Amino acid sequence: MNFPATPFLSPDSCISAHGAARLVLIAEDQPDICDILVAYLQRNGMRTITAANGAEALDLHWQLKPDLVLLDIQMPVMDGWQVLAALRQRGDTPVMMITAMDSDLDKLTGLRIGADDYIVKPFNPAEVVARVNAVLRRSQPASAERAATVLRAGPLEIDLTQHEVRISHAQNQRHLQLTLTEFRLLCQMARAPKRVFSRAELLQHSLPEGDALERTVDSHISKLRKKLEDCGVRGMPSVVRGVGYRLWSEA
Repeated sequence: MNFPATPFLSPDSCISAHGAARLVLIAEDQPDICDILVAYLQRNGMRTITAANGAEALDLHWQLKPDLVLLDIQMPVMDGWQVLAALRQRGDTPVMMITAMDSDLDKLTGLRIGADDYIVKPFNPAEVVARVNAVLRRSQPASAERAATVLRAGPLEIDLTQHEVRISHAQNQRHLQLTLTEFRLLCQMARAPKRVFSRAELLQHSLPEGDALERTVDSHISKLRKKLEDCGVRGMPSVVRGVGYRLWSEA
């Protein structure tokens, strides 16, 4: 089967914020279609991983955090609608639906659930690559802005704008309910999770408006650690004797 050559595309959208080539997860149970997409995407400087069913796609998404998902609707084990719904519960990874069903109802369903684009078979693979790049370019500003307002340390994800703490543990995600002081303490340590903070530093940043004693920090840290342990996270924050506290000491 002969396909037209892929047009030249700016490499900017093919590179992630960390300088690595963009990773695209292709969830497609037809090997010939999968091979074509892999060839064209890799030719344009992207990395690819493939899944032959919906459950495998979700596992790979969890493990590898791809930059975009090309998602076929008619797949075994879990169909594309189920996978899309699960992906949207996890986050905002761009998703492009691929299907042989060309109807306005199907398109509206995908867009309503949260698809970023919709591709109908048979398709021109060069056009698919161009549309992948377009979706990645659109998602870049939001991703960069979000990265600036989210702190990560181990299983913790701290959203500074929404004052939320999410814990990813054993393929489950939970929200941690904290007081304002506990949230401030956690944020301060998460900005440099392997650094040791003295009680005086933590007190200055977390209780600047009060006249609390340094030992007050111990009480708040103890309550914070208990809440983390209740969510399955142990050893955070840790005590460094004679100095203070460190959020995370693992490599």
